[in-house]
Amino acid sequence: MVKSPPKSSSKTTAVDKTKVRGKAVKAKKKPSAKGGKAYGLVIVESPAKAKTIGKYLGSNYYKVTACMGHVRDLPAKKYGVDIEKDFTPTYQVLPSRRDLIRKLSKTAAGAQRVFLATDLDREGEAIAWHLAQALKLPSAKISRVVFNEITKRAITQAFEAAGQIDEDKVAAQQARRILDRIVGYELSPLLWKKIMPGLSAGRVQSVAVRLLVERERQIQAFEPQEYWQISVPLTASDSADSGREAFSKLWKNIPEGKQPDRNAKAKTYSQHKIFQADVLQAQGKAFRPQNQEQARGAVEKLERAEYVVQRLKSSKRQDRPAPPFTTASLQQQGSVRLHFRASRTMRTAQQLYEGVDIPGQGPVGLITYMRTDSTHLAQEAVREARDFIGRQFGGKYLPDSPNRYTSSSGAQQAHEAIRPTNTTLTPESIKGSLTADQFRLYDLIWRRFVACQMKAALWQVTTVDVRADVSPKSSFMLRASGRVLLFDGHLKVSGVRMGADEQLLPTLAENQKLSKIAVRASQHFTQPPPRYTEASLVKALEANGIGRPSTYAAIIDTITKRNYVELDQRRFTATELGMMVTEKLIEQFPKIMDVSFTSHMEEQLDRIEDAHLNWVSVLREFYDPFRASLDSAMENMVHVRAESKPSKYKCQQCGKGMVYRWSKSGRYLACTEYPDCKSTLPVDKDGKPISMNGSVKCPNCGKDMVLRQSRFGLFLGCSGYPECKTNMPCSEKGELLKTVKEEDIKESCELCGKPMAVKRKGRRAFLGCSGYPQCENTRPLPEGIRLAPKPKKPALPAGIDCEKCGKPMVIRSGRRGKFIACSGFPRCRNTKPLPKSDNQSEAEKEPNS
Repeated sequence: MVKSPPKSSSKTTAVDKTKVRGKAVKAKKKPSAKGGKAYGLVIVESPAKAKTIGKYLGSNYYKVTACMGHVRDLPAKKYGVDIEKDFTPTYQVLPSRRDLIRKLSKTAAGAQRVFLATDLDREGEAIAWHLAQALKLPSAKISRVVFNEITKRAITQAFEAAGQIDEDKVAAQQARRILDRIVGYELSPLLWKKIMPGLSAGRVQSVAVRLLVERERQIQAFEPQEYWQISVPLTASDSADSGREAFSKLWKNIPEGKQPDRNAKAKTYSQHKIFQADVLQAQGKAFRPQNQEQARGAVEKLERAEYVVQRLKSSKRQDRPAPPFTTASLQQQGSVRLHFRASRTMRTAQQLYEGVDIPGQGPVGLITYMRTDSTHLAQEAVREARDFIGRQFGGKYLPDSPNRYTSSSGAQQAHEAIRPTNTTLTPESIKGSLTADQFRLYDLIWRRFVACQMKAALWQVTTVDVRADVSPKSSFMLRASGRVLLFDGHLKVSGVRMGADEQLLPTLAENQKLSKIAVRASQHFTQPPPRYTEASLVKALEANGIGRPSTYAAIIDTITKRNYVELDQRRFTATELGMMVTEKLIEQFPKIMDVSFTSHMEEQLDRIEDAHLNWVSVLREFYDPFRASLDSAMENMVHVRAESKPSKYKCQQCGKGMVYRWSKSGRYLACTEYPDCKSTLPVDKDGKPISMNGSVKCPNCGKDMVLRQSRFGLFLGCSGYPECKTNMPCSEKGELLKTVKEEDIKESCELCGKPMAVKRKGRRAFLGCSGYPQCENTRPLPEGIRLAPKPKKPALPAGIDCEKCGKPMVIRSGRRGKFIACSGFPRCRNTKPLPKSDNQSEAEKEPNS
């Protein structure tokens, strides 16, 4: 049985293939005192972190350098895990790190001591262990340094308390990595064989997709129910006529279902002491009209009713501050408040943690470590925050004792919540040193931390029950509620959170008569459960124990890139591919795809670190049932192309029924009379057939263009294919797109009025405000158009002919610089390097190519 990696040992539990350019790296002998100045080597992950730490350590003894993250991993093109030998992994130096390891080896060989100062989580511990193995460092020479923030005090304390590599953390990370390799390496080929090439599956990502697919199924199965809401704006003022006139003017020309400007509405209601009450009961029973006829009958009665305050209830409620940020809550609020993707939030937080150059101070780490599930705060940080609050806002905002917060079960209390390292560095005071993203995220973190140590806000909440008497035997009960801020407390920093439907009530008394302004009835329909946003998906992953906060951003990015889900208007929609793959996996792997089992496995992986659980036994618990299910699926799973599902649509050519089928381009409708009738139709994401709107002739041969579908979407193809291969772009509705140039798009930003410019992100083009970063407004390109491709710069002749096909060779540019290629590409792919002198001269001629 393979044991956990030993503390700082040069011996590894894995098959160690650490090589640099084909040669094993050997530690050099320690230099003598005469050999030069003694030094200690400090290795961190990034250059920014190295720069900040180097400032605090000084250069008299320490040399601080960066390893650029992971240096070793399982091989890219091999399994790398020996299942029969207790999941023994084979590690190799990453190709991109070979030169770096060679340089680090030389530097480490001359050092008195090597301080591995990588991040304090499992991933950082694993990087430290892999560095020790790759550099062949003896255990006596290694010191493991961990810190939660990059400040002088924290760095000094960390180096004074330097210890050894935590073998349990390394084992926990190794188990996760091996488990993910097992699922990816063994399950993905099944998807390639039974569905289509290029697909992938993952232990966590597939279960995350399942959440989105199940929500999509709920939405598709949902049947909306009609209901009507009746509201009566009332006033306690004697001048009800002027109130009705102002109300009518305010709501004039407002479309059905829309609201007037919020500020204008609040001003009008306040001036005329208007408040809105909603009908809740009729004749003492709950009342909600189900159709227009019921609503109209109630409106007619309410129009002639007399209104009086029946009951008045007022109470004071506290609004306590939210706890400081954890990784999950930061990602959620980054999405809700800043509209940041989870990956964008974590990338920006990493920059703030590693250090930002502040004039007069140099690089400064602005926040504590951003991967944490704990809301614990250090006593020094709480003391500093309370001192700041007392100085800036006064004693009335300071609670008698510090606010304490309870972390979720399983959280590591040794870690801290995400907070600023120095409360006195307010966001505004360092705004000039931060990028737009850094400032917005730092402002969010700083305010949340300061607010969490302030007093609760105090609200006066009032609820009014109004009786509408139609006749002695007929009455309605209406209710209105509102609140008034008595003491802002933490809201002075975190901001007042007022809902869109909140209102301020005028001074009222029981049995007071009220005047009706109007009676409004509006039609509504019950809504299906909302699609997940990034914030709600992160919350769901955390609640179900799927993955860990540090992996949420990677999970979301992966399932989006794999085309299992789409992000539309900041909400996730499961694609047909995602739903089909999920259904297949649930059918064949019910246990692996079970949310509770995934959560159980996460707990077991955590226990490797926390409770010294044997990591091999944890992997065995997962692998044995997984392998049995995989063998069964390879034998019994029906290929997706052999399956069909009935539809309600008829073939346009023969009138027979059509069924849904799958191809590498996606789902489509096919005639049941195939091969006698080969009619097919592309479908939209809801399964509805898409047909061309009108007819389009081929510009080359004059034949009709027909609607076709590829893995990139719909297009118009010539019906004369394969003799004529003409194709034209079209919209998702099958309409021919108009080709326009970028400069012909004249659009203005609806927020700031500045011109909108064409932006590109990969294959996608959209409009973005030219006032960025002050204005971050974006929107899709106008419907019915496509951008004309930019003209390509003609390739420069190389002055020689291809020795393979005889065509002229030309000079082209690639990621690694200029080279010579055959002009007959792609038929002839002959290439050769450009001579150095020619490369320099061409670079001078074409500096911007």
